[in-house]
Amino acid sequence: MSTTVAVLGTGIMGSGMAANLLAQGFDVQVWNRTRDKTRPLVEAGARAAASPAEAVEGAEVVLTVLFDEGVTAQVMERALPSFSPGAVWAQAGTVGPKGTADLVRLAAQHGVHLIDTPVLGTKGPAEQGELVVLTAGEETALSTARPALEAFSSREVHVGTEPGRASGLKLACNAWVTTLTAGVAQSMAMARAMGAEPRQFLEAISGGPLDAEYAHLKGEAMLSGEYPPSFPVHGALKDLDLMVASTRGHGIASGVLEGVRVQFKAAELSGHRDDDIAAVFEAVTPDDDTR
Repeated sequence: MSTTVAVLGTGIMGSGMAANLLAQGFDVQVWNRTRDKTRPLVEAGARAAASPAEAVEGAEVVLTVLFDEGVTAQVMERALPSFSPGAVWAQAGTVGPKGTADLVRLAAQHGVHLIDTPVLGTKGPAEQGELVVLTAGEETALSTARPALEAFSSREVHVGTEPGRASGLKLACNAWVTTLTAGVAQSMAMARAMGAEPRQFLEAISGGPLDAEYAHLKGEAMLSGEYPPSFPVHGALKDLDLMVASTRGHGIASGVLEGVRVQFKAAELSGHRDDDIAAVFEAVTPDDDTR
């Protein structure tokens, strides 16, 4: 008999994760606030639930892939009373260490084990089953959830038994992602302003110690001016707010992150809220840029 996994949140990330669970033979129950987003998964064999409570009924593992702590708490307040005995909550949304601690307390009120399981990767890796899953939590609960986590990930980085530590590492990794993307945008804009072609920046770093595959991925999007969302600007801003708060809370200088946040906020205000983070390029280029 196959394991039943409930996936709450079938947006950019959750849909790919759920599709891989189906492909690996799990019974998958899905719920999303916008029900139309569950239709491709239903066509692939998932069962769509009308409510979070219905989605978690009978599930051994409940995976949340929701936008932030507030949304996750609201959804899970409806779902937790319907958890099966022994079911594990794998929390994969980016909520930061403090948000994780709040959700752990919410889970404990219902006698449910929460494990901290944020992921590294965006739409493509989620669809290809190549996410990196960061884990923290009690080992028995992790053992219950691990087969499901392995269905959509290429590897696991285990951070410890205390939920929140994986979410802290997730913020550190997203600090690198957003800083790198903003840095590529800044460098390409500078290259053009000083007489070179923006593409020549990518050519200059290619193959050397300064190179990064991600720089080329986002740089090519910047050159094209096309930004289909893989990691949207408004999501990056949410995460940057968590990063700045966390660094300040631990006495770490936050100036770099604050500068990056300014650039992403400018991208949002210029009409790129729902576009991919590569659209930060639009915040550092003049209006007459012809690429």
